[in-house]
Amino acid sequence: MIIDLSPQRRDDLLTVTKAGDALTINGMAFDFSALPDGATIPAGEVPCEWLVGPVERTAGELHLTLILPHGPSPSQTVAFPPPLIDPADGVIVLPADPQPSIPDTAEEEPANVDG
Repeated sequence: MIIDLSPQRRDDLLTVTKAGDALTINGMAFDFSALPDGATIPAGEVPCEWLVGPVERTAGELHLTLILPHGPSPSQTVAFPPPLIDPADGVIVLPADPQPSIPDTAEEEPANVDG
């Protein structure tokens, strides 16, 4: 399986799990094991907003493209990700930037508003 990634500015999250030629994308299962060699599922035919472009099997290998969501200032790794070639079964680790840390406001001194 070869998974190309198409970076897109989005605030939602993507989780992908692989089991053979089946992917579970944000909890929805898509099994491509029945797709014969040389066949293509045209873009838009798979009811999944995360899949863009066609799903094809060429020389026995499944090829597809997933949207890769990212924040407002992606790193080079996220903005220009390499394809995932033969990812192992299980949760697919997608390129991602660390989440910005949010300061703990409970430890701040209260403002003196009395003057």
